[in-house]
Amino acid sequence: MSGLEAHVVVRARDVDVALEVGPDECVALVGPNGAGKSTVVDVLAGLVRPDGGAVVLDGRTLSDDVRSVPTHRRRIGLVAQRPDLFPHRSVVANVAFGPRAVGATSREARGRARDALAAVGALPLADRAPGTLSGGQAQRVAIARALAADPAVLLLDEPTSALDVTARQEVRAALVTAAAGRPTLLVTHDPVEVMALADRVVVVEAGRVVDRGTPGAVLGRPRSAFAARFSGLVTVPGRATSGGVVTTDGGELASAPHTVPPGRSALAAYHPTAALLTRDDDGVGRRVDAVEPRDGLVRVVAGELVADVTLTRFAALGLAVGDTCRISVPADEVVVYEPDGGRIDG
Repeated sequence: MSGLEAHVVVRARDVDVALEVGPDECVALVGPNGAGKSTVVDVLAGLVRPDGGAVVLDGRTLSDDVRSVPTHRRRIGLVAQRPDLFPHRSVVANVAFGPRAVGATSREARGRARDALAAVGALPLADRAPGTLSGGQAQRVAIARALAADPAVLLLDEPTSALDVTARQEVRAALVTAAAGRPTLLVTHDPVEVMALADRVVVVEAGRVVDRGTPGAVLGRPRSAFAARFSGLVTVPGRATSGGVVTTDGGELASAPHTVPPGRSALAAYHPTAALLTRDDDGVGRRVDAVEPRDGLVRVVAGELVADVTLTRFAALGLAVGDTCRISVPADEVVVYEPDGGRIDG
C-alpha cells in the first residue's frame, strides 16, 4: 500500500509492533504508559534504530536492521507535547526554520511559513515572540512549523496533553487541517481526540498489538482491558457463564452472546451511564461505598459495580454512603472478554 508501513522491533524494550497508515488516514496509537508507543514514534522519526522489521514510506525503506535514512531526510513532521519554539526567533521565523534547513530561500521559507500559519488559524501571531503566546497558541505554531516543512508523514505525540480544555479544542481543529492528505500517526491518552481525529485505532500493551479497528469498534466493543478503561467503560472481573459473568463479589451481569467459554476468568465491561440504579430499602442489595461528582454526573460505587446518574436522579433516590442500592445493566450494553484480551499478530 502507499502511505506508511512499519514493523518496529526493538528487543531491549521488548517491542514488536506492526502497523499501517494509509496515504490520507489518521491512525491513533493508544496504550498504557510503558506499552511501547514512544518507541514506535522514535523509530519512525529516526531517533532509534530497530533490531528488526522495517519502516517503509510510499515504497521507500527509511530504516531496517541494517540501514537507516537520516532523520533530516525522512520528511517526518513531529508535533510533541511541548512546542519547544526558539525563544529568540519570532513566530514566523520559527515556522520558516524547517524550509530554510532543507534549502529554501529566505523569501520562500517565509512564504511557506505564512501559508502554514494561515492554515492553522495562527497568521495573526506571525510577528509575536514565543514567550508572549498562550499554550494553545504556541502549539498551533508548532503544528504550522511541522506543516511548513511539507512532511510526508505527520507524527502527533500527545499534542494536546499539556493544554486546558478550551485550548485543546482550538488545537484539535488545527490538527484536522494538518492531517488532511497525508499519513498521520496520533499517540494520545484522550478518547475524545481519537474520536475527533482518527480513522482507525491500534492498541498496544506490553510491546504488542492487542486490538485494532475503527474507533467505534475498538472503543465500543473493546478486546482488551486497557481499551475498555480508555473508552470510559467499567471493567468487572469474574467468571464467564453461558449468559454473562458471575462477578468476584457474587453479583451477576448478563451479556449478549459472547465467546468466552463458561468457567474461564473473564472481564465484563459496560459504560457506567448505561447502568440502572435503584434504591433498595430491604437491605439485601449492594452497599453504597462511595459517591463522587464526575463530569456533570454523580458516580455511585457499590462493590465492583459503578453507575453514573444525573444529579436530579441521584437526588430523587436519596442515596448516601452506607445505604443499599441495586445496580443492573442491560445485557446488550455488556461486553465480556478474557482478561489478557489476546494478541493480534502483524
